[in-house]
Amino acid sequence: MAEVTLDADRLGIRGLNTALHAVPAGAHVRVLNPRGRHNLAVGLRERVTVDIAGPCGHYLGGLGARAEITVRGPVGRGVGENLMSGGIRVRGDAGSGAAAAARGGTIAISGDCDSGAGIALAGGTLAIAGNAGPYCGRAARSGVILVCGDAGPGLGDALVDAVIYVGGRIAGLGEGALAAEPDENDLTAAKLIAATCGFDHVNPENLTKVTSVRYRPRLLTGRRASGRPPVPGRLSAASA
Repeated sequence: MAEVTLDADRLGIRGLNTALHAVPAGAHVRVLNPRGRHNLAVGLRERVTVDIAGPCGHYLGGLGARAEITVRGPVGRGVGENLMSGGIRVRGDAGSGAAAAARGGTIAISGDCDSGAGIALAGGTLAIAGNAGPYCGRAARSGVILVCGDAGPGLGDALVDAVIYVGGRIAGLGEGALAAEPDENDLTAAKLIAATCGFDHVNPENLTKVTSVRYRPRLLTGRRASGRPPVPGRLSAASA
């Protein structure tokens, strides 16, 4: 496996992205000094692993496919937007709109997510180790969202075919969303996502399932629904 080191201070955003696109499939790339720069590692198409040593700004890893990206720090808004496949692991918090419109792959956030996480999700998997802000999963069309902690108000607002699992409390459900008891298939899916992302602190047996009202599942009346009444992509061992 080829080992490549790129310095964002020396290359700048455009130069760094150009260099990343030129890296051959199978390479491992270490990116130094990201310093919160925006639009890093966007549109990657090769099966490479990218390890970014520090915080990044907005739209990290968007429009990508196949690559496995790890960020060792927090990121701004729109991480993994329109991701097609591959994986992104953030070892920190994420700003608003994480995994927006992601069509495939897995985005794993080791901290909390701001508002609108998983908005318009279209087949991808978003896993959040901590809490999710308001309107998580808004207008999510398909895919899966796992929130290991608490979820803010407006959860699943205008939800279509996506499924949301929440390990903590739900501040309030959005329009057209319902809390339900997970079945065996849900538990299997949640366990697989948690194992893929290395989230061993969540107990799938305690999850609340949130789905669209049009499916009318068995409603949940327990305390964690105190508000108003698929298979994850692969994350490589290098991302763990």
